[in-house]
Amino acid sequence: MSSRLIEIFEGEGLADRIKKRLPYLFQIAEIESSRAGRIGMEVGSLRERILAALLIHKFGEGNVDTEIPITESEVDVILFGQPISIKTKTGKGFSGVKLIWTVDAQKAKEFRENYFPCCDILFVRIDWNSMGGFYYIPLEVQRKLFGRMDREKYIKLPKPGTNPRGVEITKEALSLLVEDEETRVIEIYWNRSEIDYSPYERWVDYWNEE
Repeated sequence: MSSRLIEIFEGEGLADRIKKRLPYLFQIAEIESSRAGRIGMEVGSLRERILAALLIHKFGEGNVDTEIPITESEVDVILFGQPISIKTKTGKGFSGVKLIWTVDAQKAKEFRENYFPCCDILFVRIDWNSMGGFYYIPLEVQRKLFGRMDREKYIKLPKPGTNPRGVEITKEALSLLVEDEETRVIEIYWNRSEIDYSPYERWVDYWNEE
């Protein structure tokens, strides 16, 4: 494997810190993006920033490019010149993970017709008060499976007549990807903490400054 991402999964020190800190930080992200008890879609962007910050912590700010054009549908960060896609989902199983976000049915079909895996994936499955995981799915693993599967079995289009939020990787494909012998995982117990945190406090502090 040529990607430097594997270094995150090989040493015990950083892995232990991820097990301890990621549930806490993702809980903060949920608080930041919640209103009236409901978590908004912006939680995904906050999680991406948390994981990008992990890469900066590990590899240094000069080696991590987070200024990715919004037109890049899959790439979320670039590490040592190599593109990386960051994906997260809450709940059991491996369904519902988006490859791209789009509400246009024709664009969704075109995406499936033209799709080919292009970058490593960092994938986090959150399952509160249960076991989940933080996965590194190498590009080579994706291309190997994609070459064996039909596009229709690898990529799930939204159902016609619904209000689609995007194109998904199928549950079958993602399950096979995370089970591949070359995929790396840090298993995480998603323990909720008692957090005294206000998403408005820092902004109030700014207003209080002279």
